[in-house]
Amino acid sequence: MKYIHFFLWFVLFCTVAHAQKIPSNRVLTNNELGSFLKDEVKSALQNNANISEEKLALYFRQKFTERYFYNWETAAERFNEYCNLYPELKKTHTERALDHISKYKAKTVWKLPFNYQNGKPVNAYAIRHLARQHKMVDIGYYYFYQNKDERYLNYFTDQLSSLNTAFSNNNYETIEDGNGIYEAFRSGYRVLNWLHLHNLFLGESGYSDAEQLTTIATLLQHAQHLYEHNQEFVSGNHQTRGLSALAMLSILFQDFNGADNWYNHAMKLLNQHLEKEINADGFQFERTVHYHISDIGNYFYVYQLAKKSNLVIDVAWEQKLKSLFSTLAKIAYPDKSAPVLSDDTDTPWAEKNDISGAMTLGYLLFEDSEIGYFADNKLSAKFYWNASELQLKKLQNIKKKQPTYKSLAFDKTGYYIMRNGWGHNNQMLIISAGLDAEKPDHQHGDMLGVQAMANGQVILPNYQVRYSLKDLELFKNSLTKNVALVDDELQGKKYTSNKGGSGFGKFKSLPNPKVIAFETNNNFDAFIGSHDGFEDVGVNYQRQVIYLKNDFWIVKDNFSSTKSHQYKQIWQGHYTFENGSDLLRATFENGTGLDIFQLNATDRVLSDGKRGKQWATITKNNQKTFQFITVVYPFKTFDARIDEDSQAKIIKGWKLNDCKWKADSPKSISLTKNNTSIFFSVKKLEHNTTKIEFDEVVDVWIHDENNELKIYVLSKPTAKAIITKNKVQKAVNFDFNN
Repeated sequence: MKYIHFFLWFVLFCTVAHAQKIPSNRVLTNNELGSFLKDEVKSALQNNANISEEKLALYFRQKFTERYFYNWETAAERFNEYCNLYPELKKTHTERALDHISKYKAKTVWKLPFNYQNGKPVNAYAIRHLARQHKMVDIGYYYFYQNKDERYLNYFTDQLSSLNTAFSNNNYETIEDGNGIYEAFRSGYRVLNWLHLHNLFLGESGYSDAEQLTTIATLLQHAQHLYEHNQEFVSGNHQTRGLSALAMLSILFQDFNGADNWYNHAMKLLNQHLEKEINADGFQFERTVHYHISDIGNYFYVYQLAKKSNLVIDVAWEQKLKSLFSTLAKIAYPDKSAPVLSDDTDTPWAEKNDISGAMTLGYLLFEDSEIGYFADNKLSAKFYWNASELQLKKLQNIKKKQPTYKSLAFDKTGYYIMRNGWGHNNQMLIISAGLDAEKPDHQHGDMLGVQAMANGQVILPNYQVRYSLKDLELFKNSLTKNVALVDDELQGKKYTSNKGGSGFGKFKSLPNPKVIAFETNNNFDAFIGSHDGFEDVGVNYQRQVIYLKNDFWIVKDNFSSTKSHQYKQIWQGHYTFENGSDLLRATFENGTGLDIFQLNATDRVLSDGKRGKQWATITKNNQKTFQFITVVYPFKTFDARIDEDSQAKIIKGWKLNDCKWKADSPKSISLTKNNTSIFFSVKKLEHNTTKIEFDEVVDVWIHDENNELKIYVLSKPTAKAIITKNKVQKAVNFDFNN
């Protein structure tokens, strides 16, 4: 009987040993690593002997030559090329490396409160970046800059070891603290950075077999921790970053038990992120260029490694990934940059986004000439180490094709673009009219706000932000946007900082947009939208944006209330006030300029600013109902400006209130050029034997030539009118999009 018991015990032991998984609550010792390998790998390595550290480290060095982005055996040559391609970065890397070393001991503390080496306290923002280990990459480069001084390689291995010690002693920041060291985003970024350093150092004599295996064991613990703590889909880029890291680890360490589960799980959830967070129109759901490009990176890393290991990638992956690059092309300014959309954070206070690095990456993957139009002949330094030599060579002969996109809508994300071409002097305006229902954390108080470029200048800017700056709330809210306001109301309300105190904050309340109509044709583009941001003070609000192709935009803000209010427009830029509040002017270093001209008289303009940025606030006082009718006119030369001294205003050939059609109301305003007129606030128009009577007051575009009459209603999606010509009446229904 005891033999049967022994046999059953032995079978149970073998089953458990065979099924054992890498633990997430501790880091394996180097001696344990071999026992967690898949049986076929273990058998190949054992060969009737124990798997030594030397043999296991050699095995993984070989696997990294096959599986990682580039072959570590060429690291020295690649670093020399890196220095030649990006010579300006030596100073940056050096400063960042020395900054990190001066602040933290190699064997640092990982739980607040603690002090920098200079005695000053480490704050939440800093420990979050310590957790990401971004500057450890700079220290890796500094090692090479310093002729391979092993103190800097040892700094890396010691800091990694210090986290393992903190983890084993349960003495680190947790998610409950608000700054979790092992939270998916921070853990994922740390994995990405440590993998880079691991591969960079694999050929270095100072990076011993034991240290290499300790790094691998640490990364395996991170993988299992990411796997166990990300079982369910959680919206947002934080989980995506962690899942991207998990997928990378599963590919690079596919030799271990459980790695297949990591891969399948990571790819399953990443697919859900692609499906749920890349909108059908191709825009990342958080509506910012920064996080859009960040997601490109998350999927790119996995895509690259999976392709290199000949793993099957779903066709939907490729299509979604490519759509992310096409979206950047569609929103780009004529100078190949992109507007600043909500929480863009790479360059605080910058007025546009550099997308060339992302688009170069896109060309490297897909060799699409339209993506290539925005690409450079070298990758951004961030992605240089994630491409093979063959891929880098492709960039020496990029095929470029200028896009043909004109005006278009991202109707799911809520961005609307008015454009007349891709030449240096062409014009482009973007309207923000969306709010993500799931995660509006990165959204700013800019509902129905506009940004624009003309003549090579950003004429209506928005500004990039940085979470650690004390005036983040100001730059996230409406005073720094091109929007309309009521009284002292701002769009963003109930601003709260995050739990960890890193500086990031969000609004609990933002206006809900409603896009009423968007029309684009050869003569004009027109947008109508509203939001509920002022309903709490009893004001209904609607904004129209009309683009007279190749000439200028008209922004019309419509307010109505049963009580009197102050109604405002805010325009970003450095302006002088040529005719008080009714004509604002900005001029740029190349002699071009922007006039903001009010067709309805306003009362006051005030200028304010912060961080070297300025904005002007135009006000109409004590009104129940009011309409700002604002010409946004970019001019190429000073003599093409709106002449502030002339009584008769002519704007790019459009005459103000000088039209053959007669309106029924003295309050109606018209702009006329040749045979085309635009009327604001009109119900009846007459000319010779033709009379047009609408069922209510509207804004209308009319073209009358060769006895043919074309009419578009610009203020609502549908309207009715009776047209009488030579005493013959006809009832007409107008549809905004037809």
